[in-house]
Amino acid sequence: MLNLLSLIVGAVALVLGILAFFPFLGWAYWLIIPIALVGLGLGVVSREKSGRNLNLLVVIIGVIRLSLGGGII
Repeated sequence: MLNLLSLIVGAVALVLGILAFFPFLGWAYWLIIPIALVGLGLGVVSREKSGRNLNLLVVIIGVIRLSLGGGII
């Protein structure tokens, strides 16, 4: 059950992350990364690894995107 919740949270964060790839929307990652961290926490507690891996991917992409844009753009 926790893995399913983690996958849902990760899917929402991934869709928001795809939208935030547009120029001048990089600031949205300041909101997306904490959402994905909540999903990551749920994924760590569950037995399965798929939810954890999805949220970890979203967090890594978000951190890279923030570092490339200087944290703002």
